[in-house]
Amino acid sequence: MPEIHAIFWDVGGVLLTNAWDHTERAAALEHFRLDEKEFHARHEMVVSSFERGKISLDEYLDRTVFYRDRSFTRGEFRDYMFSLSQPKTDVLAFARSLANSGKYFMGTINNESRELNLHRIEKFGLREIFRLFVSSCFVGLRKPESGIYRLALETTQINPEQCCFIDDRALNLECAAKLGMKTIQMETLEQLREESGKLGVG
Repeated sequence: MPEIHAIFWDVGGVLLTNAWDHTERAAALEHFRLDEKEFHARHEMVVSSFERGKISLDEYLDRTVFYRDRSFTRGEFRDYMFSLSQPKTDVLAFARSLANSGKYFMGTINNESRELNLHRIEKFGLREIFRLFVSSCFVGLRKPESGIYRLALETTQINPEQCCFIDDRALNLECAAKLGMKTIQMETLEQLREESGKLGVG
């Protein structure tokens, strides 16, 4: 089995809570008493552009929330969105230990909008762990499109069979595996450590 030289990580659902997935959106809709059906109809029309970096957070909010007068401000809504992000401290510590070992190229492959992605990178010290952020908002591609994984491989010039990708969603992993990458579906830290060990990572 080829030795692993690079480890790519999903961010939301693996290292941190999700940034703006269905759970976070539901919490915001309840907190601000927004109409769920109306919001999601608008969200689905713009989410691809939002996560690909084609529209800003302000433009996203213009189209999904502030197309009419509200009893709360844009700043209050943004602050609430950002506050929903929380660290998975045990997994972050494991990732940091692998980075500190100096044995692996560490990067992320994730779908996130620009403002939330930059906030999370800064707030949770991800630059101290990862050398490359292949984020949908930076590269204009989203998982599970094969292009985003190919871009990570071509940018680093590391053979696919020497790369491991960690994600919590099976479809994202299937597409990476088709390119030859080793994959681990994240469930718990203990399971992640065990499966990483089977690949010789540790």
